[in-house]
Amino acid sequence: MKADVHIAWILTRGSDRREWWRISLTALGALLATGFALAAVTVAAVSGQVSIPYGHGLLNQPGERAGVVLTLLLLLVPVLGFLGQCARIGAVHRDRRMAGLRLAGASPAQVRRISALESAFACLAGSAGALAVFAAVLAGAGHMPPPAAWVAFMLVVLAVPVVAALVSALALRRVVASPLGWVRRVRPDSGRRTLLALLVPTALIAVALLVLADRNNRPGGVPVPFMVFAVVLLTGAGAVWLAGATASFMGRRLTLRAKSPAVLIAAGRLKDDPWAAARTHAALLLVTVVGVGFVGVRQVLLDELHRRSGYTAEDLDFYTTGIDLAGTAVLVALVISLFGLAVGTAESIATRRRGLAAQTAAGVPRVVLARTLLLETALPMAPAVLVAGIGGMAVHIAYATLVAPGSVPSMLPLLVPVLVYAACLLAAATSLPLLRRTAHPAELRFA
Repeated sequence: MKADVHIAWILTRGSDRREWWRISLTALGALLATGFALAAVTVAAVSGQVSIPYGHGLLNQPGERAGVVLTLLLLLVPVLGFLGQCARIGAVHRDRRMAGLRLAGASPAQVRRISALESAFACLAGSAGALAVFAAVLAGAGHMPPPAAWVAFMLVVLAVPVVAALVSALALRRVVASPLGWVRRVRPDSGRRTLLALLVPTALIAVALLVLADRNNRPGGVPVPFMVFAVVLLTGAGAVWLAGATASFMGRRLTLRAKSPAVLIAAGRLKDDPWAAARTHAALLLVTVVGVGFVGVRQVLLDELHRRSGYTAEDLDFYTTGIDLAGTAVLVALVISLFGLAVGTAESIATRRRGLAAQTAAGVPRVVLARTLLLETALPMAPAVLVAGIGGMAVHIAYATLVAPGSVPSMLPLLVPVLVYAACLLAAATSLPLLRRTAHPAELRFA
């Protein structure tokens, strides 16, 4: 292990200009993850009932602070997915280096471990930068956390690179580098493992909810937040599975029936690796469920606050501030997930650069390849986003039924899946300049 760490450090320090963008993105992801975790630790370090002149009283009570901490920790999910995408694109971009390690006697597992450690070094730089910025912000605000909080800060700074290395190793578990410089992905035999990995946690949560309901027989005894959390997870898991299953189905059918060259090439790609869409779109689909539900709950809550009388201006500010912060968290998660999609699309192009160069040399226009790239995102994403929107609307309707019985649910949340779908296509389109540079016959000289 010591030798792997030493090799990873040498390779990171000797990175060329083409790799610094990957290292920068990895460091940015670590900076965001560390910032969210440090903020969560800072809020959790406050004990008892206090008076904080920020957030219109949202941080004064322990219950509200617990919700803020949970929101900050949930933001780590899309960030870790983003780091996994950066690890995959980095491994493929360094195929010659990986092949050299294999020729020197390194095993495929050791190569993946060294690549994961390279991501850990970049994450350590991002974590250290986040701690410096966070300490400066605290000093400027005149707030000095207790010594125990600083110990937790240091643990967070050290834990983020470790978690990032584990995520990178997990992301690279199916990447195999041969000594001859050929990097490929081992395709899973089916989607059963992915389905089990998604449904088992939701089944456990459902069982826990049934136990809570059985132990508390009062009307409405099941905690509503837990029910909403279970619905979101279950719908998100179903949407992610549907993305992979749809990609597999469309790939098989369109390969036989497609008449358009772009559709035919995209169908072949989906057929070869249908679960790549599920891996890339997982965080986005989960954010879509949360976003649809949030927009609906926000509308119902604001309508009820304005309908009822007796609320002071401070009370309204308290609720609206909480709603706005929750919406900001959803928006941040969406932006991070879109960055992950863009990086995943770039990784797909880098993986197939020789195949794309061969297609260009054979006479396939670059316009057709660009349409293919967008279709690979659009085809499996459409039904998955639809299911995610249905799950979010279920949360909205259930909340409206509990809070305002007899009211007509708002149709405004239905715009969220449409906007997310359009944003996904725009995120995939950001890789088109890379496609123009990659799909060049000159790449065939490395074959």
